[in-house]
Formats: sequence, structure tokens, C-alpha cells
Amino acid sequence: MIKIVISLLLGFFSLNALEWHSYDEALELQKQNSKLIMIDVVRADCQYCIRMDKNVFKNKEMSKWLNERFIPVKINLDIDKMPLDVVVSMTPTFYFIDKNIKIIKIIHGSWNIEDFKDLTQNIKGIK
Repeated sequence: MIKIVISLLLGFFSLNALEWHSYDEALELQKQNSKLIMIDVVRADCQYCIRMDKNVFKNKEMSKWLNERFIPVKINLDIDKMPLDVVVSMTPTFYFIDKNIKIIKIIHGSWNIEDFKDLTQNIKGIK
């Protein structure tokens, strides 16, 4: 019974937030679909990163919208190595990676829901 309750709770919470993956997981998932990888590069003490996470990524509708279009990856520069030998100059920064492992778009800074949606809605990779 407890396992069922825990499974239901985990399922409920996953509907309300982005489903973050490791970069390696994202590469494997990308082989199975046409989604771009969206890498969110953060630092633990970055107030803009925290604000973006709270105000955008924890929003139920926005999380659903992003999960439908991208494979989200979060890289914390305090503990993770940035893939693709990219040098990051500020956080948060968002990198959109196509199936050819090429960066097709970079978005710097923290945004509200409407602006981030506008910035990301027309990003398309090679199919």
C-alpha cells in the first residue's frame, strides 16, 4: 500500500515540474525522438538561476510545454563538467543541441514564462 501511495505522489510531482536528465541520458533519449536537448547551465549561488527555476520551471503549464518540445538537462557548474567543451560566461545560460550534437541556439539570462516561451517556441533542429 505504501509503495502505491509513493508511486502516486511521485507521479503527481513529475506532472508539475520539468523532468531533468543527465546529458548522457538526454543523448540516448534524443536518438529515440526528434526533440532538441535544452541544457540549463546554473551555479548553486546564482539568484537568477534560482528565480528562473522557481518562476518558470516549476510552473505546471510551462513545464509541460517544455517537456513536450525539449529534453531538459541541468548542468551545475559547481559540481558538473560542461559538455561539448563550451566555456560558459554567465548563468543561467541555455544551450539547445540538435541531433548532430551542434549548438543551434544560445539564450543568456533569466526570463519570465512569457518571454522564455517566446524565445524558445521557434527553435527547431534538423530532423
